[in-house]
Amino acid sequence: MPDSGGSRAQRAHIPTTGTGADDLPIPHGDAGALSVDPAAPQVTAPAGLPGPAVKAARRTGLLVTMVLGGLTALPPLSMDMYLPALPAVTDSLSAPAATIQLTLTACLAGMALGQLVVGPMSDRWGRRKPLLLGMVVYVLATAICALAPTAELLIGFRLLQGLAGAAGIVIARAVVRDLYDGVEMARFFSTLMLISGVAPVIAPVIGGQVLRITDWRGIFVVLTAVGIVLTLVVWKWLHETLPPADRHTGGVADALRTMRGLLADRVFTGYMVAGGLAFAVLFAYIAASPFVVQEIYGASPQTFSLLFGLNSIGLITVGQINGKLLVGRISLDKVLAFGLAVIVLAAVALLLMTTGVFGEVGLVPVAAGLFVLMSAMGLAMPNTNAQALMRTKHAAGSASALLGTSSFLIGAVASPLVGIAGEDTAVPMALVQVVCAVAAVACFLLLCRPWQRAGREAGGL
Repeated sequence: MPDSGGSRAQRAHIPTTGTGADDLPIPHGDAGALSVDPAAPQVTAPAGLPGPAVKAARRTGLLVTMVLGGLTALPPLSMDMYLPALPAVTDSLSAPAATIQLTLTACLAGMALGQLVVGPMSDRWGRRKPLLLGMVVYVLATAICALAPTAELLIGFRLLQGLAGAAGIVIARAVVRDLYDGVEMARFFSTLMLISGVAPVIAPVIGGQVLRITDWRGIFVVLTAVGIVLTLVVWKWLHETLPPADRHTGGVADALRTMRGLLADRVFTGYMVAGGLAFAVLFAYIAASPFVVQEIYGASPQTFSLLFGLNSIGLITVGQINGKLLVGRISLDKVLAFGLAVIVLAAVALLLMTTGVFGEVGLVPVAAGLFVLMSAMGLAMPNTNAQALMRTKHAAGSASALLGTSSFLIGAVASPLVGIAGEDTAVPMALVQVVCAVAAVACFLLLCRPWQRAGREAGGL
């Protein structure tokens, strides 16, 4: 395993993108390490130097951190802004709810498969070029979604949208792994969760407001505009972080061998599958909640948007508690175990409520259970990613692709299951959440075996 020190950029120079220029030193402990643009002299400010150079470096680092946050925010933005419109899309395209939910499944499946392609590409050709290509295709696919006349065509172009949007997810994680190790990487993932977590908070609200002035197609117009802006920002401010010397030169066979080697690591696979199952719990909520809250409990699209935003705030808040207070003080495995345990308890409580064990319950108790479940994700998701990526030194793109693909594929399988009994019951949602949460705990205990590694560390092995 790599060491648990700070930024990798603090311990090694990062060459500029294809210029042949000398390596640029990175300021110690500064977020500006994420930018390696030779035209940005502020990045070369020496450690500890007071004055304008360090302040400029911090501004540059914050900007690039926001870019990475935007890339990780794009998938939830693409899905969550669309959620309040699901019942309207069902009516507009004269399709059953289960078919329209496949538009979410298609987007998820596309993001899963796309990561398997883009991850190895970024290990071979660097992070920047595959990312820009993916963003351009995302913009085109999203624009076509706004014009889709049938549910089948909408599903097809949502698949393409997901395939292209995968570039932002996988490359953002790979860039973090290029530059950070150990505790610092876990903290940075929590920071990205803060930034990207704004998307689930504001996306349903924006979607609900867009529906006030136009129909569901207007949501895809807004997403197209967001994609264009983010593409331009990436082109101008996100520079290459993978030195040519660290790139893989092999083809498809080499990429497959790399992935096979990663999957052979039992602990990596354990964190990967546990994280994927936790994501399935989250996506069962995402896919079912528009119908549960609006159709079963009679809430308006605006009320649904407010509740969804509150749950996302809970996730963000707990994620920041994880990054700022817990990481570095308590082992990541202990924090992860606690988060998974809370998810299981919240899912069981939701199942008991929806099956009528507590009698007739209203929206408030169900919303409270969903809030606890969503908040606990702030402990599970960043720590599974960090623990898995800490075991991958030289294949961050491929490792990131496997992590993302497993999450989105498992989520894509869970999505249609929540609507299998129709729109009038929330039991399938809660049942899927319980099964996936318990399976995540089982993978964590049986494959990661955290007590064994804790024992070795305590014994100095």
